[in-house]
Amino acid sequence: METDSLPTEIILSHPHQTIGKVHLDWNPQPGAYLDLEGRTYAVLERRHRYQFKFGKYRLEKIALYVQSAQPPKERSQINGHWVLGDATCRYNAHSELVRCAVNPIGPCKTCRFYEICAN
Repeated sequence: METDSLPTEIILSHPHQTIGKVHLDWNPQPGAYLDLEGRTYAVLERRHRYQFKFGKYRLEKIALYVQSAQPPKERSQINGHWVLGDATCRYNAHSELVRCAVNPIGPCKTCRFYEICAN
């Protein structure tokens, strides 16, 4: 086992079942996408499991609750984080979960409200 990775249990939300146990070298948060055995899943929830040993709680493993998904076609990277849609647009939410308020479904390319940020 690598020192920077923790055992991670991947749990499908519906139907509720464990689909894998892996060691990840990154910390997927809700809204992130995870590829496992050729399939893509959206992370819905992340739970930490602790164990009490020698008078201390220690992070033992992580449980990720996921659902089968297609990765979004429009993504941008801001400060090392992926966000939905075109991040240069004034109305982009800069979120992994929500694209924007005026055109949440997208696509950004043909949106009539698209405006480049003045930042």
